[in-house]
Amino acid sequence: MFAASASGTTRAPFLLDMSRDLATSLTLTANVMAFTSVAWGASSLAAGALSDRFGRRPFLVLGPVGLALGTMGVAASGSFLGVAVFATLAGASAGTATGALMAEVSARVPDRQRGRALGWVISGQSLALLLGVPAAAWIGGAIGWRGVNWCVAAVTLLAAAGLFATTSRPAPAPPGGRKPAGGYRAAMTPLVLRLLAMGVAERSCYGLAVVFFATFLQATYQAPLPTLALPLAIFALGTILGTIAGGQLADRLPDRRVTFAGAMLAASAIAVPLFLWTGGMAGSVALGFAFVFCAAVARPSLMAALANVPDEVRGTVLGLNVTSASFGWLFAASLGGLVIATLGFAGFAPLAAGFGVLGAVLALAGRRTS
Repeated sequence: MFAASASGTTRAPFLLDMSRDLATSLTLTANVMAFTSVAWGASSLAAGALSDRFGRRPFLVLGPVGLALGTMGVAASGSFLGVAVFATLAGASAGTATGALMAEVSARVPDRQRGRALGWVISGQSLALLLGVPAAAWIGGAIGWRGVNWCVAAVTLLAAAGLFATTSRPAPAPPGGRKPAGGYRAAMTPLVLRLLAMGVAERSCYGLAVVFFATFLQATYQAPLPTLALPLAIFALGTILGTIAGGQLADRLPDRRVTFAGAMLAASAIAVPLFLWTGGMAGSVALGFAFVFCAAVARPSLMAALANVPDEVRGTVLGLNVTSASFGWLFAASLGGLVIATLGFAGFAPLAAGFGVLGAVLALAGRRTS
């Protein structure tokens, strides 16, 4: 998960360098992230169901290999078109692996340990922000953005080798033996659909802060980019700690959807002062930490609830989760840009709070019917 996330996030410090090197605009270069995201979500939709039918090991090993090859292609490309094509391949390969990865983890631990196990796996994404991006910026000063992509490819190949070794011992078969894959129709129960909708709301709420927090600090406090390293590290640390705490709560509290709802309501309450109060950078960073901590607490409960489905459709469901999460990120980016243009950052307060409340309502309203 660290390697998959780092393949995209480590481009962020080098967008200007990439645009100059590729002789294209900064806006067009930034859209490479969108190509990656769309390909990630689309491939996960297909790979989840296929992993239930053909086994997860090919996706767990070949997905990272494809990601490494795509990242190498980005590093070697001399044109924007080449970078866009290989970045799309990298995103599709990452999507091929991530849903299968979460399904495999879920198959290897009992239900009451899944919150913690999935929490640790998800924390790899946060580590890519906390460690991967600063390390890329530091290393990139010496070897450039192309060299950083070669390094990410090497880390991804190490991950592929580790997964190859780990999955040589198959996951234990469920009681009664494995049943044939159920497909999308068997997976799309009312409960799963509700959980997926909760995931879209949660990622939209969380994504608004993650995508725009640095820009918010720059625009509000006229903070130069070098001074944002520590605030963004604190922000990423909140995500990691929240994910770990959320995994513990998901396994220790009796109802995961109530845990999810409580965390989302807390994040909604903090979103209001986060974007409306601008009395000082230290206070805004503290509020940002609290916001992402609460939002991250919700994620393991949702993932563990999604994983608590029959083994024959688990890959399909968790693949759909990755796809729905990509919709949440797209909603956050597109609606956030529109709100900034019309209302400014103050408009983020009701938008983020609204997504959080929507997720909580979906969680609580379905408890009696599912």
